[in-house]
Amino acid sequence: MQIAIASGKGGTGKTTVSVNLLHFLTKKYNKVKLIDCDVEEPNSLLFFPGAILKTDTPVFTEVPEIDGEKCTFCKKCVEWCEFNAISIVKKLHFTEVNYDLCHSCGACFEACEFNAIKSVQRPLGNLSEYTTPQGESVAEGRLEIGSAMQTALIKQLKKQQIQETGITLLDAPPGTSCPVVETVATADYVILVTEPTPFGLHDLKLTVELLDDLKKPFGVIVNKAGLGNNKVFSYLKKNNISLLGEIPFSKNYAKRYSTGKLFESIPIEVETTYNSIIDQLKPVLQSA
Repeated sequence: MQIAIASGKGGTGKTTVSVNLLHFLTKKYNKVKLIDCDVEEPNSLLFFPGAILKTDTPVFTEVPEIDGEKCTFCKKCVEWCEFNAISIVKKLHFTEVNYDLCHSCGACFEACEFNAIKSVQRPLGNLSEYTTPQGESVAEGRLEIGSAMQTALIKQLKKQQIQETGITLLDAPPGTSCPVVETVATADYVILVTEPTPFGLHDLKLTVELLDDLKKPFGVIVNKAGLGNNKVFSYLKKNNISLLGEIPFSKNYAKRYSTGKLFESIPIEVETTYNSIIDQLKPVLQSA
């Protein structure tokens, strides 16, 4: 069972919801794991001080390297490259691959008829798995600095870390771009986290459109309830979208969040809310 937690914008509380779901689900279900798929800035572990590293695996990606001695400068590889990553100047006998643009799709290998392109490996990032002091399981991917290959690393992360049984929580990157699509692609259910503000509603609508296109079942958690206005709730009601829960805004809880101390003296209203959310998710979790 895979449940993705996503949001149309950053700062809505998506990671807060993800780590709390891990905390409360672990109390009721066996084999619950959180995978932080925000590989550019994974921060779930900030809330689990003292987590013990179990595995740390470097990941590489295959990219092309052009042999200037064999290259005929026909530019067929340039024509086949959808990402404009290859530059060839015949008069100067110049060839170059821009690895910031290369997506390792392999088209150039197929295009070249002169064996002038060979495959080399470049670092993509690291995949790590941890156990928290409370026995919870957390995994993350950490993208190589400067790389634009978030989607490729997320794919490798999921391939390595998704459990065959139990519950896997996927903390998605913010937004609606390709890394988000890759994260939610295999999910059985998606939880959207939003806030009752104009920006929150705007980006929620974009994410709802995405999930409708992907035909993914989903529900919504409204974080920071009590702030802003009621337009988010009107939108959910009008479109018959399931409201899984409202997490009330609390300055004290926000202060603990800012210092990574979410699980110290959890406010009763927060615990009640998450237990209620889990109860609503029971039909989804039945197969876990």
